[in-house]
Amino acid sequence: MKNITKLATGAALGLWGTLAHAADDVTLQLKWVTQAQFGGYYVALDKGFYEEEGLNVTIKPGGPDIAPTQVLAGGGADVTVEWMPAALAAREKGLAMVNIAQPFKSSGMMLTCRKDAGIATTDDFKGKTLGVWFFGNEFPFLSWMNKLEIPTDGSEGGVTVLKQGFNVDPLLQKQAACVSTMTYNEYWQVIDAGLTPDDLQVFKYEDQGVATLEDGLYVLEDKLADPAFEDKMVRFVRASMKGWKYAEENSDEAADIVLENDASGAQTEKHQRRMMAEVAKLTAGSNGALVEADYQRTVDSLLSGGSDPVISKQPEGAWTHAITDKALN
Repeated sequence: MKNITKLATGAALGLWGTLAHAADDVTLQLKWVTQAQFGGYYVALDKGFYEEEGLNVTIKPGGPDIAPTQVLAGGGADVTVEWMPAALAAREKGLAMVNIAQPFKSSGMMLTCRKDAGIATTDDFKGKTLGVWFFGNEFPFLSWMNKLEIPTDGSEGGVTVLKQGFNVDPLLQKQAACVSTMTYNEYWQVIDAGLTPDDLQVFKYEDQGVATLEDGLYVLEDKLADPAFEDKMVRFVRASMKGWKYAEENSDEAADIVLENDASGAQTEKHQRRMMAEVAKLTAGSNGALVEADYQRTVDSLLSGGSDPVISKQPEGAWTHAITDKALN
């Protein structure tokens, strides 16, 4: 009887040990498809950094029909990668998104123009057609045009906005004088298509003083009231930043890890390795903690929208250091 009791007790303890050490599930929604833009998360998964933190992380790719803010609102993810303009716009409309970490220090957004379309300076935008991404990506562009006092309604002295798909065809086919590009992605699609850097005039949002924060980590505000959820996010951010710093120092390996996780098979080694090297320039200088001055610059840019600003007032509670303070110490 004693042996049976010992066996039962041992089994119970074994089960308790299993439960006590069961990994906590975390679902991350990406802003776009599997690519080196998100290399740090795939590295953290591949290298076991999440597992070391007791996490079972599922990474959900995005796509043209997936809005990260909506996925988060619907409970389809615990945390999402999003650009701050879209997050702040959603917050003002009632979706209380909170930035808990900011892996990207710099903006990679650009407007890439053909010189043969007569574009040399921003003054040359007037009367031209410019390709712009929507789904939240249009906000930095609209703020920039407002700063330049250039109407975006196609009127005289203004620009015609072409709702750009996720390719650079309008530039290649001369349907637009300029298109939206990222330093790590679409710009290189233009080059690979046969145009040379000498054929192009590039305007980086960073250089124009209108850069807004990209690729931050966001959760819903009410979730942070749960200590268990907060603890999961602390561990998630710590492991993610470990992944990002590894990716910065080992960009080719990181790109290869991304390729291994690309179920679509659409990405190429050349493009992903090049992308990872460029993305590493944007995460450099960030330890994951949001810099308040960068946040305020983003807010000021979004408020400078004239009669139609992206946001209408200073946000409150849109970011927190509570997670990174614990994750980084």
